[in-house]
Amino acid sequence: MTLLADILLGLGAIAAAIYCFVLSRKLSKLKGLDQDLGSAIAILSRQVDEMTRVLSSAQDTANTSATDLKDKTEVAANIADRLELMIAALQDLPETEVEADAQFLAEAAAAKPDANIFVRNASRKASL
Repeated sequence: MTLLADILLGLGAIAAAIYCFVLSRKLSKLKGLDQDLGSAIAILSRQVDEMTRVLSSAQDTANTSATDLKDKTEVAANIADRLELMIAALQDLPETEVEADAQFLAEAAAAKPDANIFVRNASRKASL
């Protein structure tokens, strides 16, 4: 009976050794996975830091561009106001100038019928 108990005890020890060997291999694979996972996390962390810097730079550039665009829009609005005033001033010209221009154009057309004549205002040309 002691022989049978010794055999069973030996088989149990062999089974425990095989179990420890399998468990050791699984732990080493898990450790390798942990190292791979750690390096992947470190790489991703560096990429996140780099993307944060790039995003900050892009935001600064966008803010600068927006400010420049706002300034240029204000300048364009001021120029448009000045142009409107100039156009309004041109419309207030007395009719005698229009008639004088029309007479000049008629004389020039009679003198040289196929010559090109510069007309400053399209409404004056239409009135001829």
